[in-house]
Amino acid sequence: RVLFRSDGTYSHESSVASLRPWVKRATAAGMQVILDLQPGRANLLAQAKHYTRLLKLPNVGLALDAEWKLQPGQLPLRQIGSVGIGEVNSVVTWLAGLTARYHLPQKVLVLHQFRLSMISDERRLDTRHDDLAIVIHMDGQGTPGDKQQTWEAVTGAAPARVFFGWKNFFVKDHPMLTPQQTMARSPAPVMISYQ
Repeated sequence: RVLFRSDGTYSHESSVASLRPWVKRATAAGMQVILDLQPGRANLLAQAKHYTRLLKLPNVGLALDAEWKLQPGQLPLRQIGSVGIGEVNSVVTWLAGLTARYHLPQKVLVLHQFRLSMISDERRLDTRHDDLAIVIHMDGQGTPGDKQQTWEAVTGAAPARVFFGWKNFFVKDHPMLTPQQTMARSPAPVMISYQ
């Protein structure tokens, strides 16, 4: 059951203080950290700015999860969310500026997508910032054939200068691809996640 927040966003931001120990341990282990925003009705840029102190760290990137971006009148778990390219590009511009201002290494910005309708006007994605590596992460679930069709649609519609990622689901993929089968995608995924 999803609880309605008093601010009407259907979103709850974890505090920077609660995340800092996890980031510190991941950093000590030489790992990258991706902060995943599931905004509900909240603004993605405002949520990203909430984590500025963590995003100033060289190994912390950001992910935007359009599936959970609700439009007015929509409720969580009732439909697949979507986000306009203007809102995505506002995060792109801000994160690239933050990375440049603090002389950080290139940051990862992940855009989760498994339907083309999830990011409207995606061809206008701002990919001109060398401070960011933008990864479109195909996180659909299902049979290998269904997932391959989604992969082809997502990679075919993407703008130039982006990378691609793939998600395997332990329970919801029938069957789940092996690592070798996963890496056989074209173009080759640069990020693999498991859920």
